[in-house]
Amino acid sequence: MKQIRRNQNNKPSLYTCMSPALLNLYEVSSSIVVIIDVLRATSTIATALYNGAKSIIPVDSVAECIKLGRQMEVITAGERDGQIAEGLTYGNSPFQYPKKFIKGKVLVLTTTNGTKLLHMALAENAKGIITGSFCNLSAVCNYLVEQKHNVILACSAWKDKINLEDTLFAGAVISRVKENFNINCDSSKIAETLYYEGKHDLFEFMKSKDASHYHRLMNFGLEEDIRFCLTEDNSNILIVYEGGRLLAR
Repeated sequence: MKQIRRNQNNKPSLYTCMSPALLNLYEVSSSIVVIIDVLRATSTIATALYNGAKSIIPVDSVAECIKLGRQMEVITAGERDGQIAEGLTYGNSPFQYPKKFIKGKVLVLTTTNGTKLLHMALAENAKGIITGSFCNLSAVCNYLVEQKHNVILACSAWKDKINLEDTLFAGAVISRVKENFNINCDSSKIAETLYYEGKHDLFEFMKSKDASHYHRLMNFGLEEDIRFCLTEDNSNILIVYEGGRLLAR
């Protein structure tokens, strides 16, 4: 039975959904959903918008990305399995979107996990959608506290398999906002516990735990990407989904 509601103390509820495969268990339509894809979609989204991108259009397929690229004067980008998707020029690294390149432009983006989860939340009529990463951690936390609505921290995971980095970010959010929410959710407790264990050096924590995505990106020579994506508030803006686009607010 889906349960997300205010309890007697009138605080909103917060839940952590550790995989897109579990999203159907939560009452999405009454919640703000935070899309989390730390390595690397939501980190890259934060970076591009922080560096002046006009907007980002998230799509769930490479074909749709290419189609929009032909119809509009936009940058098309995306990845599948950690590498630039076939037919696209740009990928999912935050370092590909410096201010001198992205400022004032529209980016159409598709990724293996994050953009898929965003469209799932849309299909479930989420009350609101924002994207979250360590890069914009403070902006996310401040917004959630101010809104006073139920929250689902939705981890994109990896092809529906739970991953460490998204769970760590959920834990980081919980550690900051928990006094403002009712949290009767074991997955949230797990996320917070993991974050407290690893927060002093998230990169070394990922390495010491043999995190699957750590190894996947390290095999592509992307240590710099990993370290950037695990750094708090280096692109600290609020990102909201409105009218089919992700926008800086």
